[in-house]
Amino acid sequence: MGRFDVTVEFHSHSGADPRLAGGRLTIDISALAANYRLLRGLSGSARTAGVVKANAYGLGVETVVPALVAAGCEDFFVALPEEGIAVREIAPEARIFVLAGLFEAEAAPFYSNARLIPVLNTERDIAIWEAHCGVEGRALPCAIHVDTGMNRLGVRAERVLAYARENALTRALEPVLVMSHFACADEPMHPLNRRQIESFQRIRKAFEGIEASMANSAGIFLGKAAHFDLTRPGIALYGGQPVNGAAKPIRPVVTVEARVVQIRHAKAGESASYGAAAALRRDTTIAVTAVGYADGYHRAGSGAGVPLRAAIPQGAHGFAAGRRVPVLGRVTMDLTLFDVTDCGPDAVQPGDHIELFGPNIPIDEAAHAAGTIAYELLTSLGHRWQRHVVGTMEG
Repeated sequence: MGRFDVTVEFHSHSGADPRLAGGRLTIDISALAANYRLLRGLSGSARTAGVVKANAYGLGVETVVPALVAAGCEDFFVALPEEGIAVREIAPEARIFVLAGLFEAEAAPFYSNARLIPVLNTERDIAIWEAHCGVEGRALPCAIHVDTGMNRLGVRAERVLAYARENALTRALEPVLVMSHFACADEPMHPLNRRQIESFQRIRKAFEGIEASMANSAGIFLGKAAHFDLTRPGIALYGGQPVNGAAKPIRPVVTVEARVVQIRHAKAGESASYGAAAALRRDTTIAVTAVGYADGYHRAGSGAGVPLRAAIPQGAHGFAAGRRVPVLGRVTMDLTLFDVTDCGPDAVQPGDHIELFGPNIPIDEAAHAAGTIAYELLTSLGHRWQRHVVGTMEG
């Protein structure tokens, strides 16, 4: 592929204008592409797909898919067929796998019309796709998902082996991929990882000549035995750390910032936010920002006044004027308060922005403070942000 030099600015579908928006969301497509290349390199001889379900983890397939294609990605995974149709419009030559399988027989034509590859998760899925192939008069590509220990989606191993024998005779379907999914890859020493790999290795032998896939973002870091023929990173592409307690060289992709709309000066002994949750022990400079849980900045990350603080004492932090600044009191629907006293007099002013997560506040830290994970923070981002894309796309 050639080289693409693109610096793009655009507004969210809500029509958020930089002069009017309460917060801004910056997506670095150079970092996204760098993460893809890193994960592809760590995958050894395996191909590397891009998981772009949930509208590319909330960042927009129209932004993410072109950047991944330019970086050399030729395989994509989505959750639902509508997502696959959206990706097909952007990546006409890509292989696009739909993880949720076939809901009803009436859904099957949408897959073949858009050249989507269904991931068959049940014997019912297999029967629906076989019948559809009969109507089409030809075997159509599909993926077979086998459950190796997660007990979520997937056909049980013994039934997959029986199916492999049957299809070797009938050729009713054209499997192009056999796949499974790790349950505990983010905990590298968990014994289930090894058991799942061994189980999948047995399954793979029954599908000779067909690509095999098991590794998600964390699975890539389990090493060569987990890679098989195709790896499927998701969260690591978008800047989340895939392995618990072990920082990997993943670049931050998303920076989320809240606009400061007011600076308040409160006295020691006063309180702030709902429920008087923040009892002020000193004279405090408060930055009021125009972002809250309606924008996907979770209430559970409040500095005080929510049950989670009993389990995780420290609430979320922002970053302003070169310093970390704590969330003060409860995050509300449209507003969040920050204690910016230590930034110094007049260091933070209305119109400034406070980073909620990005290069200075890792997304995983922000998620931990809210008792959740980076996946949920990204996919919770609302429609009120001013969205800004920076970086270059390089083939």
